Amino acid sequence: MAGTLYIVATPIGNAGDFSPRAVQLLRSVSSIAAENPSCTQALLAPHRIYTPLTSYQNDNKEEKTPILLRRLEEGQDIALVSDAGTPVIVDPGRFLIDAAARRGLPVAPVPGPSAIAAALSVSAFSGDAYSFLGQLPASPLHRKRLFRHWRRAPQTLVCFVTPDQLTRTLTELCSVMKTRRAIVAANLTTVREQILRGAVAELTRMPGMKRLEGDVTLVIEGAQARAPRRRVLRRKP
Repeated sequence: MAGTLYIVATPIGNAGDFSPRAVQLLRSVSSIAAENPSCTQALLAPHRIYTPLTSYQNDNKEEKTPILLRRLEEGQDIALVSDAGTPVIVDPGRFLIDAAARRGLPVAPVPGPSAIAAALSVSAFSGDAYSFLGQLPASPLHRKRLFRHWRRAPQTLVCFVTPDQLTRTLTELCSVMKTRRAIVAANLTTVREQILRGAVAELTRMPGMKRLEGDVTLVIEGAQARAPRRRVLRRKP
């Protein structure tokens, strides 16, 4: 009987967000495939999780995937974790999951923390429909093109930004969506958590923006539908 590949969400900052189910499962599986084993080890140690760790990242996913698939086929259960949050979101986990699914191997989620859901929940913008744009491109030109592409979209937009890109990114966003509301959420769930909100033009002028460090999630309000202009018919005299 084949083992199961468990996709396990881990805390994005606050260790108290580790679910009891995730802790128990990580203790019980045969091995844990981690994007950064040293980072994961520091998270697991306080919970007395001593399951063997193996590295699974972009640099070694081609060679590691067949090894992990073979273990699953032999009946071993394996947990896949990222550095923080839910796997597959801006990390190499999708490659392993796709390979397992193609072979008909069981894949099961163990849901939990997500920076996307956390930032969206405090944004005050609609969560009925949203689009995740991932990690924004490094190129200013590509970022501006991306914003222009999405400027008329009615759904809320969510993306990840590196602190060194943040000021420039907001300036670029301002040229496309100047009056749109947005929030900048940094270090969510930690003691250094900061949530700054306002129109995009206001955010670019906030003094604390340049001092932000750590993981940053940007949430942008969707475009609001405008009421159609009424035509006024004038009678001829």
